Amino acid sequence: MEKFVPVSMSNRHVHISKEHLEILFGEGHELTKMKDLSQPGQFACDEKIDVVGPKSTLKGVRILGPVRPETQIEISVFDARTLGVEAIVRASGNINNTPSCVIVGPKGQVTLEKGLIVAARHIHMHTDDAPKYGVKDKDVVKVRVGTERAVVFENVVIRVHPDFALDMHIDIEEGNAAAIQNGDQGEIIL
Repeated sequence: MEKFVPVSMSNRHVHISKEHLEILFGEGHELTKMKDLSQPGQFACDEKIDVVGPKSTLKGVRILGPVRPETQIEISVFDARTLGVEAIVRASGNINNTPSCVIVGPKGQVTLEKGLIVAARHIHMHTDDAPKYGVKDKDVVKVRVGTERAVVFENVVIRVHPDFALDMHIDIEEGNAAAIQNGDQGEIIL
């Protein structure tokens, strides 16, 4: 049985805590929704910050909402090299033992002791979809995307939750290298 999933590319972005949001943008500041994203309740914000590493700065990195318990910055391998930090591939939320950086907003700055990751490729999947695809949370699969520059992505982590909509997330570097457009279909290979 063919098991297709839409593919979306993710650019560098920040998931921010309420505490850090207020330091960077001022007390009581609330995120301003720019547009909804593919996952229910997730949105891109008007707010942007600068991410400062030992070697360079990434300017204008967009914040995604809503606020999170901990601040996490998702970058690409190239971004990590630009900043001068090690590119550590992790599942979102797993930020222990990751590089530090400074984040700068219009009202202040924060030195993060951890939080810079290259997000692991993953598929968001609703709990109703998982049995149809023959997978469960934290399974690792391959996904073939048949563009003009066809590619098979390995080590794609399945993330199952009742609030998720079916969507595979890769970073923009991977997507561009494979000539992928947001919404292209990938086939899960078990």
